[in-house]
This record gives sequence, C-alpha cells and structure tokens, in this order.
Amino acid sequence: MNRLFLFITSLALTTSLFAQKIHAHNDYAQPQPFLNAYEQRADYIEADVWLQDGKLVVSHDKPQANAPTLDSLYLRPIAQRFKQYNDKVSPDRTYTFALMIDVKDNPADVLPKLITALQENIGCFNRSANPKAIQVIVSGNRPKVETYLDYPLLLQFDGRPNEIYDKETLQRVALISDNFRGYSRWDGTGDLPDLDREKLKRVIKRAHNDDKPIRFWAIPDTPNAWKQFKKLGVDIINTDKVAEAVQAMR
Repeated sequence: MNRLFLFITSLALTTSLFAQKIHAHNDYAQPQPFLNAYEQRADYIEADVWLQDGKLVVSHDKPQANAPTLDSLYLRPIAQRFKQYNDKVSPDRTYTFALMIDVKDNPADVLPKLITALQENIGCFNRSANPKAIQVIVSGNRPKVETYLDYPLLLQFDGRPNEIYDKETLQRVALISDNFRGYSRWDGTGDLPDLDREKLKRVIKRAHNDDKPIRFWAIPDTPNAWKQFKKLGVDIINTDKVAEAVQAMR
C-alpha cells in the first residue's frame, strides 16, 4: 500500500499541473506568420519586436528598412477575427491564445507604443472584460520587476526562476521561462540524463508552487524531447514545429 501511494505521489509531482500548451517560437519566421500557429490552435504565439521610425516592427535581428509591422502581422489580423466571430478570435468558442511580445529594444520606448496599439482595439486584448480576449505577455527586454504594477492590465509579463515577486506582482506574471541550456546540454537523443532531470524538477516545482506554468526555450525540438519534457512536468512546449508538436502532444 505504501509503495502504491509513493508511486502515485511521485507520478503527480512529475506531470504538468496545467493542460499541455504549445508555444509557437519565432512565429514570424514561418512561411505564414500568425496563420499557421492560429490554425493549429497554438496557445502562445511569439513575435520579436523592435521600434523602427516610430513603428513597432517584427524581426529576429536588428530590422532592415520596411520590416513588417506588428500591426500588419498580428494586431490587425487578430482584430479582424474578433469582428468576424463576434468578440471571439475563432469560431471555436473554447479557443484563445497569448501573444508573446519578445522586446528586442528598450522597453521604456517599446511598451508605451505597444499599449497605445492595443488600446486601439481594446476589446480584443482586455481579458478583464472578455475572458476570450488575447492575453499579451511581455518577454525579452522586460522592465524592472518593481515596475510591473505601473503598467495597465493589458500587459502581463514573462517571469524568470531567479526573480523574486511579492504576492501582488506575482499576479502580473503569466508564466515562468528559462533557457534549457542553463540546465542541460542534452540533444534530445535517448533519455534526459538523471542529473539534469533532477535540476529541472527543482525549478519546475518552484514554478508550480507559485501556481505558474513553466516553459524552457532552446530545447531540443524533437518529438522524443517534447514527450520527455511533458512527462517531467514542463507545461508549455517551445517549438518551431507547431503542427508536428500539436499532433504529437495532443
């Protein structure tokens, strides 16, 4: 009986506390930005954002002239769908997602522009009023933790395991993220080494103790790795292969 109890307890501690999610990493680099991730019902869609000539543009590296804007790739298509589907982003009433804004420039310059852009279609991005609105999460170059509460509720933030949050600030943290390479050099072949597994378990447990889902970037992007991360308790699978990951994980 004791062995059975210990087995069940161990299993519970090593599985996700949240429904398994898919994060469309660097979505803008895909052949069909936004559309592919949206059609696959990705839970998080990521865009790297810079400020260029007063406009928010999307690019991995410092943008060239005439880089696509955040508005054209994401904000406008989102607003169009909310209009089409009567205050929902999809005909599937259960579906919504988070738009991850990976800030590459100075957040003091980018975030006021972002807030203004979101307010132009506030019904699409205000989850306080509409639970199916798109949650916008600020990642990358984030403002200082102690200033999170200074920003409107339109914005949530991507947390880190090494940051300390008071109770109120923690409510503005949507998830915890970290670089997998800080814990392991595993390439996704075979099993994750036991020592690395234990390091990951500790940081996953800390996130779950704060009732936050956890994501690692720079993971091996393979079906074997995705499944091992899921068993380990990683809530959000970071991938460039959204369609393949959705098929493998759901």
